[in-house]
Amino acid sequence: MTSLPVRARYHVVHETRVRYQSPVTLSQQYLHLTPRSFACQHVESQEIWLNPTENDGVDGVDYFGNKTRQITVTAPHRSLLVHAESTVALMQRPDADRLKGTASWESLRDRLQQGMDPAMFDAYRYLYASPHVIGSLELEAFARASYTPGRPQMDAALDLTQRIFDEFEFDDTATDISTPLEEVLKGRRGVCQDFAQLMIGCLRSLGLPARYMSGYILTHPPAGQPRLIGADASHAWVSVFCPGLGWVDFDPTNHCLVQHDHITLGWGRDFSDVTPMRGVVLGGGEQDLEVRVTVTPLPLHGAVPATRKAPMDCQG
Repeated sequence: MTSLPVRARYHVVHETRVRYQSPVTLSQQYLHLTPRSFACQHVESQEIWLNPTENDGVDGVDYFGNKTRQITVTAPHRSLLVHAESTVALMQRPDADRLKGTASWESLRDRLQQGMDPAMFDAYRYLYASPHVIGSLELEAFARASYTPGRPQMDAALDLTQRIFDEFEFDDTATDISTPLEEVLKGRRGVCQDFAQLMIGCLRSLGLPARYMSGYILTHPPAGQPRLIGADASHAWVSVFCPGLGWVDFDPTNHCLVQHDHITLGWGRDFSDVTPMRGVVLGGGEQDLEVRVTVTPLPLHGAVPATRKAPMDCQG
């Protein structure tokens, strides 16, 4: 457990339910549903269970250090529920004042181009193109309005975060996972996944490393209204590398420097590295997918809500 002060604690429930048109005789799934412990986050407890119950489950760690679980269900079923539940504590992160006075973005770019630097070894894996993030001259041109000559790396990243928020509109009907970044840039619409990958594409087009962050964000209901079960959201944001500070997280969907409302599942080059659940099934026909996320704030010290051990209407 890190010695940094705890700023927030959360209980997170992530339920994924898939209903099938016809029976499934075999389901094999690869899960990224275990939150990650690192300097700014400590996982106090975590469990994953299924209905129908898995016949085989293997825990592992992927190339990026994220915890994974591979599951196999052989019982015939027309509905699969994957229930992931965790309690996490979030630590103090760098605030805006600590980001002032960082070196220029060009100095980082040039340092990375000079050869393998052991001090920045982790940054190199997030410097190049990935399946959903391919650099381009258009992305570089968009980025250069923020990354002006001599501008400090973190100041430029915060400005790019703000510009994406100001110039793009959240629209969950405008894109899907296969929408190229060029279309997102042209249409100026999308969702958190698009905005995160757009910002990453901008940075990599400049020769700067950036990684895709997958997790959850605490939503805030209107004043006087209760929190709704299942109404919170899976979320995506960006982590930017800076020598001396390490990785610093920015959220272009919410124009903010990440502090204590973001719970990290894991990170990778883009969405494809940390998809919460993907796999193959035999049978099933058409599928109906429903995802519900509930993030509950907890006292800094105290009890955790009781785990609900059985879902209702699992096979409906």
